Amino acid sequence: MKFGKIDNTLTRFVLVGVINTLFGMTIMFVLYNLFGVSYWWSSAANYFFGSILSFILNKQFTFHHKGHLLSSAFKFVLCIVVCYLVAYGVAKPLMASLLSGSSITVQENVAMLVGAILFTALNYLGQRFFAFRKKGS
Repeated sequence: MKFGKIDNTLTRFVLVGVINTLFGMTIMFVLYNLFGVSYWWSSAANYFFGSILSFILNKQFTFHHKGHLLSSAFKFVLCIVVCYLVAYGVAKPLMASLLSGSSITVQENVAMLVGAILFTALNYLGQRFFAFRKKGS
């Protein structure tokens, strides 16, 4: 990370994130709204398939990580799992509370959106400083 300059990894992460988010959220909302798949399974599918795309793009394009594939893959998966549990563990009960007068469908759609935003912020930090950390930084 360089002070006084924009960290290029953040710019690349955002670009990959836009692609990955559109891909994953399409999967999630289609499963939930068109096929009636539950909230948890729809959001899990989003992050399972989105994580595969994210790992490939972020390892190669965002962070130019040259580290051991299995080690970085393990750290990446750990990061994804922790971020998912935190983001969606917070988003669903929070939206149920804030939107208690709304239908379950509205609550869960908003929770998926809020969870995705929270997940993205936590995920950048996890990937940048844990999964794809460069030695000496």
